[in-house]
Amino acid sequence: MAYLQNFVSDSFPTHRGDLLIYFLGHGSLLFQWNGKTIYIDPYSRVADYMQMPNADLVLITHEHIDHLDLQALNAILTPHTHLVVTEKCAEKLGKGMVMRNGDQIIIEELTIEAVPAYNLIHKRESGEPYHPKGVGNGYLMTFDPLRVYVAGDTENIPEMGELKNIDIAFLPMNLPYTMTPEMVAEAARRFRPRVLYPYHFGNTPVQTLVDLLKEAQDIDVRLRNMA
Repeated sequence: MAYLQNFVSDSFPTHRGDLLIYFLGHGSLLFQWNGKTIYIDPYSRVADYMQMPNADLVLITHEHIDHLDLQALNAILTPHTHLVVTEKCAEKLGKGMVMRNGDQIIIEELTIEAVPAYNLIHKRESGEPYHPKGVGNGYLMTFDPLRVYVAGDTENIPEMGELKNIDIAFLPMNLPYTMTPEMVAEAARRFRPRVLYPYHFGNTPVQTLVDLLKEAQDIDVRLRNMA
């Protein structure tokens, strides 16, 4: 659709044709692959979803309004859309295929694993983490053979050390809710993605991350408009 030309995209070769990634903004991404359109956390603040392609698959990381946006969802869902959500999202929506941390499924020839996404350090005044353990998901997707990790709202949790062979990673960097640039750099050094996109970064200085990882020549840090 012509409206998509308003957004920057990157292309990566796979065994089933190119994977196109559109950077919609904030935590919102669009993937086109193998004839399918896949959304992550569509958010109506960053795009007019009435002008976007219908969704074959939508993945929602957690229930916060900038990730679970009914206006955006209603614009792209069809009776045939696969909607993957967390338990809390399903409670709000009354529908969706629930994935919990550790679950793995195959949809439209895409292997999807739900991985942990939570806070250890950054907390509300009540002492509750902004994102409690076991509630939200990150998603690890295999686009035959590319392995793409969209972390969701999380810090540099121990489970990131278990990630292997990550080709493309999206790591959040917005304070006080997720990671500092230092946390993102530490996480990247642990699992060493081939391409790293900081995303959902608000006003956090992204150049700081570039500077922190300038010696890591095997990690290609790419900056896109994902504030």
